[in-house]
Amino acid sequence: MGGLRIRVRGQVQGVGFRPFIWQLARRFGITGEVLNDPEGVLIHACGADLGGFVSAITSDAPPLARVDAVETAPHLFDDAPTTFEITASQGSGAETRVTPDAATCPDCLADIRGSDPRRAGYAFTNCTHCGPRFTILHGLPYDRAKTTMGVFEMCADCAAEYTDPADRRFHAQPVACAVCGPQLWLDHGEDVIARAAERLLAGEILAIKGLGGFHLCCDATNAEAIATLRTRKHRPTKPLALMGRWEEIAAHATPSPEEHAALSSSAAPIVLLAHQRSLPDALAPGQDRLGWMLPYTPLHHLLLDAVQRPLVMTSGNLSGEPQVIGNDEAMEKLGGFADGILSHNRDIARRLDDSVMQVTKHGPMILRRARGMVPDTLPLPPGFEDTPQVVAFGAHLKSAICLVKNGQALLSHHLGDLDDPLTWDEFVKADADYAALFDHHPEVFACDLHPGYRSSQHAAARAGAALVEVQHHHAHLAACLAENGWPLEGGAVAGIILDGLGLGSDGTIWGGEVLLGDYAGFTRAAHLMPAPLPGGDMASREPWRNLLARLDQAALSDVADTMLADAPRDVLRQAMAKGVNAPISSSAGRLFDAFAALMGFAGAQSFEGEAAMQLEAMAWRSVAAAGDPYPFSETDGVIDLAPMWEAAVADLRQGTDKSHMALRFHCGLAHACAAIARRLVIAGDAKAVALSGGCFQNALLLDLTVSALGDVPVLLHTKVPANDGGLALGQALIAATTDPRDR
Repeated sequence: MGGLRIRVRGQVQGVGFRPFIWQLARRFGITGEVLNDPEGVLIHACGADLGGFVSAITSDAPPLARVDAVETAPHLFDDAPTTFEITASQGSGAETRVTPDAATCPDCLADIRGSDPRRAGYAFTNCTHCGPRFTILHGLPYDRAKTTMGVFEMCADCAAEYTDPADRRFHAQPVACAVCGPQLWLDHGEDVIARAAERLLAGEILAIKGLGGFHLCCDATNAEAIATLRTRKHRPTKPLALMGRWEEIAAHATPSPEEHAALSSSAAPIVLLAHQRSLPDALAPGQDRLGWMLPYTPLHHLLLDAVQRPLVMTSGNLSGEPQVIGNDEAMEKLGGFADGILSHNRDIARRLDDSVMQVTKHGPMILRRARGMVPDTLPLPPGFEDTPQVVAFGAHLKSAICLVKNGQALLSHHLGDLDDPLTWDEFVKADADYAALFDHHPEVFACDLHPGYRSSQHAAARAGAALVEVQHHHAHLAACLAENGWPLEGGAVAGIILDGLGLGSDGTIWGGEVLLGDYAGFTRAAHLMPAPLPGGDMASREPWRNLLARLDQAALSDVADTMLADAPRDVLRQAMAKGVNAPISSSAGRLFDAFAALMGFAGAQSFEGEAAMQLEAMAWRSVAAAGDPYPFSETDGVIDLAPMWEAAVADLRQGTDKSHMALRFHCGLAHACAAIARRLVIAGDAKAVALSGGCFQNALLLDLTVSALGDVPVLLHTKVPANDGGLALGQALIAATTDPRDR
């Protein structure tokens, strides 16, 4: 009997897709079978309304599913099927997508707040629409035996749900209940949630095991507890993430509809919301926003229900190290921070930090891509259909790996700073983990041009002759093009690329660039006037050093002598004059640091970007009043900063409000770069403008730049971090256009 062979590709495993197809078949009177295999979901179907059945596969797909393609071909049945069955998974290997971890769905939330003794108050309740996925997965196809839930034998009731296609827990691999599933503990004794809540309300700090690792948790309304946490963790000013139910968020923030949607998505990321000063300033000193997330596991919901106030939920780790995931590891490393450890016996297969994002006037902006967002993939732009398998190893800070296969790019979760030995170990493990999990066999390898990056050294050791070295800011440009689907033959764009530091193709350090190019190549159309970085890496930690260099360059040394009277100016000036430990750089990030120092930021930064973040917060306070941009001049592609410094010093002497000065600085930089990029588009040299680099995490700078560009087409980051966390995507696509043998 004739029928159809239907192949469904995309995010279609671990999302209830087979029971959905089973129910759809009943609805349309279809007989046959559905199964999982390494390529996705395979259906053999016959019936009178096959057209309606195939159309509904995409239109009515489950909430966590993403259907990339539905392919049909004739299929001949040996015997006409009389029923529609869900059959066992076939094959091994991975051509399909793995579903990210998903926040607790409303039905499961009702279960834990209900009266059924198997699920009421049970911290590991889940179904096919929610719960752990990537954090418990050992291999594909996605079946229970290949997850960390494989050690828990289902009770009869769970097994009945698991095998019933009409039940929302059908083939939910982490399915469990209080009878047969994982269990919580907090030191000794029962009533774990109640005792944890009592201890948090008493001002204690607890380490709590989440989906991708442990958090350190305390009462976010208790300034003393926050101070204790900061002291113990040696984290003096870096913002602390908050978790709250809608009740707590509404009491302390006013999310926009777009922010509300981001918070309530299945990814449940941390979303930056305006700080209304109703909570202690110590949560984010000097900042105007707080990072909020909703509870995303039943454990979190139960705990928030018990305390009924917002909680600090910051990564459980030693300073600079990866987040702790193991129970023994938590005892060893977090015992000195925490007054108690709330843990459980479901293992975490891979550590994932919480994702972080903000919503700007121009859409969502991903700051850290991790839990709930990974391992989602991006389709390659037109022209990349025949791309070989590629792996790219990203940068040194905010590292991430990108795999290209079968027309898709998979950007890994945030891995961190590769200077830390344990983070380096995690990077190497992630390389092997992703390759094994997704059956990836790269023909081309890509890395940053900087030979000192550990990611570049790792790539060179793996790749041999198949290595493509990619200039840092070209990779930023290509990452923005890629996520916007810019075709391979789409033509050149003007890229405003503003970040901290990246090795330029001329051997100097770049960071304030206007590039003209595409995936295949670029030219440097303009850049900020370079200045020394006195002290090398120390200039990234101590903003006053950059202020000294920039004021001296602008012939304002007398101002530097007054403002930096106690600093070792003469020593640094001698070093800069001789070029000793003072590399030349056009870095926009260091320019932000210098201006922050002019505005009064003193001492060293306790975390990357602290000075720039405070400068942005300062500028937002004057944004309603608007302001004239500080003047920048440009000659032969070099953007001179001296006019800006002269005007800013004049404002300072006149007692101009510093928030207004901060706004004028943002406006000036945005207008200076936008004018050059806009000119390239109007002249026909570029077809659009792309904005990338870590400085464009600054929502004010982004908005001012877009406004200054006017009516020219603009490409922005909305799915991939503008910072170095997105760099590997750009490297991968540049490498895909390059034959390493020609380099």
